[in-house]
Amino acid sequence: MQIGVVFPQTEIGADAGALRAYGQGVEELGYRHVMAYDHVLGADRAVHKDFQGPYDLHSTFHEPLVMFGHLAALTSLEFITGILILPQRQTALVAKQAAEVDLLTGGRFRLGVGVGWNRVEYEALGQDFGTRGKRIEEQVVLLRRLWTEESVTFEGAFDRVVGAGLAPLPVQRPIPIWFGAQSPPAYRRAGRMGDGWLPQMPPGPELDEAKAIVEEGARQAGRDPSSLGMEGRLAWTPDAGKLEDLARRWREAGATHLAINTMNAGLRTVDDHLEALRGASEILGLRKG
Repeated sequence: MQIGVVFPQTEIGADAGALRAYGQGVEELGYRHVMAYDHVLGADRAVHKDFQGPYDLHSTFHEPLVMFGHLAALTSLEFITGILILPQRQTALVAKQAAEVDLLTGGRFRLGVGVGWNRVEYEALGQDFGTRGKRIEEQVVLLRRLWTEESVTFEGAFDRVVGAGLAPLPVQRPIPIWFGAQSPPAYRRAGRMGDGWLPQMPPGPELDEAKAIVEEGARQAGRDPSSLGMEGRLAWTPDAGKLEDLARRWREAGATHLAINTMNAGLRTVDDHLEALRGASEILGLRKG
């Protein structure tokens, strides 16, 4: 089970030096990858009175693909979007940006995608919130073609490409696509189309039920369910025994990857986050040397 970290987007802020210190610090601690969440815009709660989302216009978010390009020059980590809200973005542009990240990292990139929840953001980006499920499936098909074919002609319900292609193509052809999923239709989609998936719950009966739906979706599509990766998330705790037990439970549940999340744990600075991750790395046996 490969162990990485969730980049604490809302708590590190906009300081490029802090970003560099964090990326290099987690690599030195033995972590293998960085997961980053995605939000282009935050809603103003004073304007959108009924807004219920966990993030708003005061929540700091780096653009993940640009950030990964920066960190690729500073570390040898793998990167994953967890998740990029694909249907609110232009498909061809995502294909280009993802290919560039894959090149800059030497193929150490996974594109995690999902449909998102923020109508305000969708509207501002000029996309239809109501068709996001249908659109993401078409987008994934087109992304893989753009990453593997020199010239693409594609006519879909949402995208049209006529005799065009990316140059340069990515290292990975195609780049692995992992799905965020929180509902039975999304679980089936992950099994049918994904290289892996990112469950939104801890190990237990709910995860077992979701995993069964993912695997059935894979089988119905003629795919081997055992070929799909699964990345769990573990909320950091200072309780060493609890941390070790949670990691063990993810391993027993079949997770191929695990990301330690230090967000919302009362940690204020980069050093605070790295110190928490230092303790976790020792408990999980990750420290180098």
